[in-house]
Amino acid sequence: MMSLIITNGKQVTKDNQLVDIHLKIDGQKIVAVSAQLDFDVADTDQVIDVAGKLVTPGLTDVHVHFRQPGFEDKETILTGSQAAARGGFARVAAMPNLNPAPDTPEKLTAIQSLIDQDAVVEVLQYAPITGNLKSDDLVDMEHMPEAFAFTNDGFGVQTAGTMYLAMKEAARVGKPIVAHTEDESLLFGGVMHEGIKNKELGLPGILNATESSQIARDIHLAEETGVHYHVCHVSTKASVAAIRDGKARGVHVTAEVAPHHLILNELDIPSDDATYKMNPPLRGEEDQAALLEGLLDGTLDMVATDHAPHTSAEKANGFMHSPFGIVGIETAFAVMYTNFVKTGIMSLAFLLEKMATAPTEVFGLTPAKLAVDSPANIAVFDLDQAYTIDPADYLSKSQVTPFNGEEVYGMCALTVFQGEVVYEQK
Repeated sequence: MMSLIITNGKQVTKDNQLVDIHLKIDGQKIVAVSAQLDFDVADTDQVIDVAGKLVTPGLTDVHVHFRQPGFEDKETILTGSQAAARGGFARVAAMPNLNPAPDTPEKLTAIQSLIDQDAVVEVLQYAPITGNLKSDDLVDMEHMPEAFAFTNDGFGVQTAGTMYLAMKEAARVGKPIVAHTEDESLLFGGVMHEGIKNKELGLPGILNATESSQIARDIHLAEETGVHYHVCHVSTKASVAAIRDGKARGVHVTAEVAPHHLILNELDIPSDDATYKMNPPLRGEEDQAALLEGLLDGTLDMVATDHAPHTSAEKANGFMHSPFGIVGIETAFAVMYTNFVKTGIMSLAFLLEKMATAPTEVFGLTPAKLAVDSPANIAVFDLDQAYTIDPADYLSKSQVTPFNGEEVYGMCALTVFQGEVVYEQK
C-alpha cells in the first residue's frame, strides 16, 4: 500500500480564508489532515511539497463526452480521463451519444469494461433514456443499475408522453433524468444564436425558446412524477426563470451551466469560425447575465464543462458545416477562477462549492472532502502563476476552444486519484 504526503498547501475555508494544510495518504484514503506538518515523513513512499498552492478535493464534472466507442478519432476514455486529471477532476460522468449507444444492459456493461481498463480517474457512465437516443422506446432502466443517470444528450426528447413515461420509470428505479432540452420543431436549421451576430454573418439562428420551452414542459412533468430532473448546459434567461420557478414550487429540478456560456456571448464570435459553435450556442448579453445571476443565487446548482471534442479538420468548415462542440475540461477551473474569482464576482469557496461539492451532493455521490477517511481524490491549483492557454499542452485529442491564447490563473498542478498521482504539471 503506497503512502503519500502533500505538504505546505493552502486550503480555503467556508468563510473564504486560506489556511495551511498538510495531508497524509495511505492507499486510497486520507489518513491525516493537519495545519502543521506533525506526522512522520520518514516512512512515506512519496512527499510532494506544493509550495503554498491551493489544495482542494478533486473536482466533479457531470457532463463530458469521451467518444468511445465509435468516435475514437475525437477522444478516447484514456485521453479524456487524462484531460480530466489535468483539469483537477477526479470524477466525471460521460454522455451516451456513442456508437453503439449503451441502450441495453449488455452495451452498458461493455462500455463499463472499457472504463475499468483505461480510465485514470473515476468515470461514471450515462445510459440513454430511449433506444439509440432518438426513438420513443424506453431503455430497460430497471436492469441498468450501474447507469449514473439517464439522458439523451445531444437530442431533446421530442414527445411529452415519452418523457412522462421515462420520468415515471426513472423515479421508480431511483435514477435522475438528465435532459438536453431542444425542441426540434423550433430549430429551423439554426447553427448559432438567433440574435445580433447571426444576422451580421447571414447565418440561421437558434431561438431561445428551442431550449426554454422544453424545460418548462419537463418541469411540469417532473412535478407530476416526482423524478429528479436535471437540466444540461442552461443557456437562456427564460430557462433560468423556468428553473427558478420550478424550485420555488418544490419540484426536484437541478441544473448546470458551462464556463463558456458564463464567460462569452454571441458578440464575442469574431467571424464564421466554428471554434465558437456549440450547442446550445453562445447567447445574448441578457442571457449571459441571467446565467451568472442564476449561478450566484443557487438557481443553477453547478458548473459542468460539456467537454465535447472534435477534430480540427471537422471544425474547420464554418458554422454551417462543422459539428457543435468544444473542449474545456483542462482549463475549466482556471477560466472560472480568472474571470470570476480574481475579479471579485464570486469567492474561491463559492467556486469550489459549484465545481467540487455541489455535483456530489446533487447526485448523491461520495462527498468530496479533505478529511480523514475520505477518498484520496485531491487537486492542487496554482493561483499565482499566469499561464497562456496553449493547444500544444492539451492531453485531450482535441484542441478546439475559444479560450486558446487566453492568459489565466489557477491551472492544475497536481491531481491525485485513489491515492495515486494521475497528473503532475511538468
